[in-house]
Amino acid sequence: MPSSGTEPGHRTGGGMDTVPHAPLRPIPASVPEFREDRASMLKIEIPGCEPLHLSDLVLDYNGTIAASGRLIDGVKERLEVLSQSLDIHVLTADTFGSVRSELSEAVCRLYVIPPGNQAQAKVDYVRRLGCEGVVCVGNGRNDTLMLGEAALGIAVIQSEGAFSRAVLSADVVTTDILDALDLVIHPLRLAATLRA
Repeated sequence: MPSSGTEPGHRTGGGMDTVPHAPLRPIPASVPEFREDRASMLKIEIPGCEPLHLSDLVLDYNGTIAASGRLIDGVKERLEVLSQSLDIHVLTADTFGSVRSELSEAVCRLYVIPPGNQAQAKVDYVRRLGCEGVVCVGNGRNDTLMLGEAALGIAVIQSEGAFSRAVLSADVVTTDILDALDLVIHPLRLAATLRA
C-alpha cells in the first residue's frame, strides 16, 4: 500500500501505522490487501451457541488499553500472546498524542482516526475486516457501534469510566483491560460467561 509521505510520529488527520516505524497510510479499503500476513484464526466454543471464529482483535486506546495516554502495565505482554492467533488493531483519536511512542514495541496495526464521526470510522474499519471475525474492546461513545456489530464486543469500565450505551452494546463487560484480554487468551472463561 503506498505511503502518504507523512513521517511516523507526526500527527495528522488520520492514517494507518503498522507499529513500529511504518509511514502513515489511509484506512484499508480492501481486506485482501490488508490481510497479506494473516494470523491464524481463534475458534471459541460457546455451549448452546454457534462457535466464534475470530481473526481480528480491535482495541480502543485511551480509556481501554491506556490511561491518560499511557499503556496500562501488562497489556503489551498480553498483546504479544494474542498476536499468535489474532491480527491486532488499535483505533484511536490519540487524544494525548502518545500512542505511537507507547505502542512502538507492540505487535499491532495502528489507525489514528481523524476528527469527525469517529464512531462511524471505527465501525467502518470493523466492517472492512468482516464483523463476524472480530472481537472489539472499548469504553467510549465512539466505541458503541463497533462493540454492537462485532462478533464479540467487550466493554471495559476502568478509571476513565465508560459510556453507558457502549456498555449496553457489548456482549461482555469487565472492570479491567487485563481481565478482558485474558477472556480471549483463556476462552473457557468467556464460554462460562456467554453460555446459553
